[in-house]
Amino acid sequence: MLTISPEKKELNMSCALCHKKKAVRVFRPFCSKRCKDVDLGNWFTGHYVIQGDAEHEKQKD
Repeated sequence: MLTISPEKKELNMSCALCHKKKAVRVFRPFCSKRCKDVDLGNWFTGHYVIQGDAEHEKQKD
């Protein structure tokens, strides 16, 4: 089992959005609340899309 001390704030990965800073445990996988909120806004405004298969789209019509 992996144990991580709560004192360690930075993770060994870069921010999933800006890739400039280390990700912070509180906002994982992002470096800040700003990057986390920008990512959420991208989902809400349709910048990110998860493509479905053609069969699923036919059933919708």
